[in-house]
Amino acid sequence: MVIATALYRGSHLVAGGVVVAQHQRDRLFPWLALSAAIASTALIWFMAARHRRLVPWVVGLDVLVIGCLLPFGAYAWGGARTQESVAWVMLLGGSASAMAAVAFGARLLAVAVALLVATHLAGYLMVEADAAVTGAHLNALVFSAVVSWVLTWYLCRQGEQVDSANRRALAAEAQRARFAERVAHHNALHDTVLATLTAIARGGVDANTSMMRERCAREAAYLRRLVEQADDREPASEVRAALEESVRAAEALGLRVTARYHELPAVPGEIALAMARATTEALNNVRCHAGTGHAFLTAVGDSGRLIVTVVDRGRGFDTGSAGPEGAGGPGGPDDAGGAAGPRASDGAAGPRASDGAAGPGVSGGSAGPVGPVRQATGGIGLDRSVYARMRGVGGRAFVDSALGEGVRVELRWPG
Repeated sequence: MVIATALYRGSHLVAGGVVVAQHQRDRLFPWLALSAAIASTALIWFMAARHRRLVPWVVGLDVLVIGCLLPFGAYAWGGARTQESVAWVMLLGGSASAMAAVAFGARLLAVAVALLVATHLAGYLMVEADAAVTGAHLNALVFSAVVSWVLTWYLCRQGEQVDSANRRALAAEAQRARFAERVAHHNALHDTVLATLTAIARGGVDANTSMMRERCAREAAYLRRLVEQADDREPASEVRAALEESVRAAEALGLRVTARYHELPAVPGEIALAMARATTEALNNVRCHAGTGHAFLTAVGDSGRLIVTVVDRGRGFDTGSAGPEGAGGPGGPDDAGGAAGPRASDGAAGPRASDGAAGPGVSGGSAGPVGPVRQATGGIGLDRSVYARMRGVGGRAFVDSALGEGVRVELRWPG
């Protein structure tokens, strides 16, 4: 409606300019009156562009000056003594009435229209205009306001209905997502925890064997993550779901994984997939080479950056023997001095962590760099499945290890 009333006023200004240029160009006041109308209109639309709506006090000023006072000025100083000579000034009252209908409430609009009708009736009586001309003009004056008010009400009502429909659609989509997540959890519980408990209850397996204890430990870890996810007030994220798939895949192969998530940022699907696949390779390395059956995974958000850390307390390796220091990772030598975060043996997530916490900064939400890191190259798994994969999506991978101190793999996006 702001644009519609602008075009309405513009048509009246064009008509007024044509009349003044053709029939009143020798008089000063018509030019001053036209300039005042243009200036008032420019002020209205400047304030409307600034506030993204018609500002009531500016529209009220236009109604008083352009709509009500200008006709009397044209009569007194502009030589407008006939209905033809004063018609273009009267025309501006119609657009003033339309703008008032958009900017004002019902009561103030009624006052503005009544004031316009009274002053324009007086103006036409002063020039002794025909009754038909006066009646037609007053009718146009009133219905300019009525039509603008009805259109404004209708558009606002339609906007509210669209907003309400969008809210209902979002709520329905969230409910469907929660239902799908619940079904996925039910299926996972049926295939893991329930199957194990049923087998033990029927006496078909010995619950005291090491294999059964390991299976129970893995499923207890899964239940713990499930409870933590249910208690977490953060919305479910695509990257969390992808990382959970990696954890479950590693657990299915016999690796126990302690996972923690904190303030994960929203990332594109291809980024979540790349991070999950690189994490899978890191967990596979723990299972195959670390000499331990337990890994720690931490995923945190840090100022829009996603940081995933995989740590084990296994045998570790000498990074110098795996490749030149600072040359194996995607970041180059400059990143070896602290870009990859703490060493595996320095923080709570490292191989020497005594409390079993899964990664740096979970409790505090911080994953910033605190110490030097060596970047090492590994075999095909590290080069292709970790380093190359992270480089392919604009991220970086860092590996820190020492003999007897386990391995720490850190994945960052963006790098």
